[in-house]
Amino acid sequence: MQATAGAQSAPKKTNKAKEYLKGWVPYRTKRYWLFGIVTVVALILPFIKINGNHFFLLNFDHKQLHFMFVRFDMQELYLMPFLLMLLFLGIFFMTTLGGRVWCGWACPQTIFRVIYRDLFETKLLHLRKRITNKQQEPDWSKPENKAKEGVAIVLWSILALIAAADFVWFFVPPEDFFAYIQNPGEHSVLMGFWLGLTLFLIVDVVWLKENFCIYICPYSRVQSVMYDEDTIMAIYDVKRGGHIYDHEGQDGHKLVNSVKELRAREPESECTACESCVKVCPTHIDIRQGMQLECINCLECVDACTKVMGALGKESLVRWTSPHEVETGEKTKYIRPRTIAYSVALTIVFVALLIMGTKKEHMLLNINKTAQLYRFTHDGRIVNDYTFLFQNTDSKDHTYYFKVENDKIKIVKPSKPFKLAAGKKAKKIVQLEAIKPLAEDTRKDTPVPIKIVAFATDDPEKIRVERNTVFVYPRWDIVQKKLKKAE
Repeated sequence: MQATAGAQSAPKKTNKAKEYLKGWVPYRTKRYWLFGIVTVVALILPFIKINGNHFFLLNFDHKQLHFMFVRFDMQELYLMPFLLMLLFLGIFFMTTLGGRVWCGWACPQTIFRVIYRDLFETKLLHLRKRITNKQQEPDWSKPENKAKEGVAIVLWSILALIAAADFVWFFVPPEDFFAYIQNPGEHSVLMGFWLGLTLFLIVDVVWLKENFCIYICPYSRVQSVMYDEDTIMAIYDVKRGGHIYDHEGQDGHKLVNSVKELRAREPESECTACESCVKVCPTHIDIRQGMQLECINCLECVDACTKVMGALGKESLVRWTSPHEVETGEKTKYIRPRTIAYSVALTIVFVALLIMGTKKEHMLLNINKTAQLYRFTHDGRIVNDYTFLFQNTDSKDHTYYFKVENDKIKIVKPSKPFKLAAGKKAKKIVQLEAIKPLAEDTRKDTPVPIKIVAFATDDPEKIRVERNTVFVYPRWDIVQKKLKKAE
C-alpha cells in the first residue's frame, strides 16, 4: 500500500514541477541572445555609412566627429559635452533601476569571458565539465588539459585581434584602417595601439578573468551609492529560504552547511542547501550572503535556483527583484523621485543635443589678421591683409565667396569666387581696401569693427556664415600726408 501511494504521488509532483517550469526561459539564454545582438551590431556598425558619414566616429586623424551619420569638424566639438553627459546620466539612471545590469548583460568583459569560459573551455574543448559549475577548475596536472588550454588561448587571441580592431574602428574608420595596416611601418602608433589592446584583452580574459570586474573596474566601486531600496538585483529571499549566514554580524559568518542544520534552526525554511547558486556564480560569491559589490547581475544564480525549486513546484528563492519587494511584498516602484530626476535630466540633455546638432554649419571660416596692422599702396590707398581659412564641411562640392557689410570697404583679393571640394580646406590671402575715410582720429590708429559674410554662391541661403573682425584705419594725419605725397 505504501509503495503504491508513493508511486501515485511521484507523478503528481513531477507534473506540478513541469507545470511550474512550463514556458520558462533561463536568463542565460536571454543573455546569450543579447550578447549575439550586441556583438553583431558592434562589428557591423563601423561599416555602415550614410552620405559618407558613420553612426559614431571620433576621428583624430581627420579631426572629425561623426554622430548619427552627421559629420562635425573639430571646431564643432561643442557636442562632446552633451554626449558625455548622456553617457554618465544614462549609466546613473540604468544603475538606479537595475544595478549592474550593464555588467551582466552588455559589458564586453562579460561577453568575452562567456566566449572563452563557456564556449571554448566548456563546450568546445571540455576543459570544464559543465557551464553550471564555474568554481571547479580543470585538472592542470594532465598534459592534455594544458594542450587544450593552449588551443583556447590561440582561438581567443584571434578573436581578441578582431575585437581590438573593432574598437579602433570607432576612432579610425575601417576604410582607413585596412589601408594603413598595409604599410605598418608608416603607421607605428596605430599598429602599436591595436596590438597592445589585443595583448591586454588576452591577459585580461585568460588570466585576470572576473578579477577585473571585482578589483579593477571603477564601476563596481561607485555602484553602491546609486542603489536604493527599489533597485532591482539578484536577491536571496531570507524569509522563505532561511538564514544561511549571520546577517547581524559584520563578518558574514556562515551558520549552516547542510539542509539538516538549516531545518533544525528554522523548520519552515525552503532552501535545499544544494549550493547550485554558488557553483554557477562567475564572480565566486554566495548570493545568500546578501548584496555584494562583486555581483554583476548576470542572474545565473536565479536560473540555478529556479531550476531546483521549480522541480519542487516552488518559486525560486533567488529572484531579480528589489529589496523593497522582498521585505514588504509590495511591487517595486520604478517611478520614484530619483528615476524621475534622471529621466528629466536625460531628456533635457538629449533635446539640447538634437537642437545643437541641427545647427551644424556646412562651411567653416577662420579669419586671422596679419601682424602688419595696415599698409599703404604706392598710390596712397589703405589696405588690410587677412588670412581666411575656408572649409567645406558639406558632402558635396561648392563655390564660395564673401562680402564685407561696410560700403566704405571693398574686396581687392580674391577678385572672384572659388570652388572647394567636399570636406576640403582652402587658405585664401584676402586684401580689403578702404575706399572712403573710416575715421579722422589724429591721436591713434582706429580699429573699425566689420562683419564678413561668407556663403556658397550655389546655395547662399543654406550655406552661410558670419564672422566679425576689424579693419585698422591709420591716424588721420598720416593718411593726409600719404594722399598728398601720392598726388
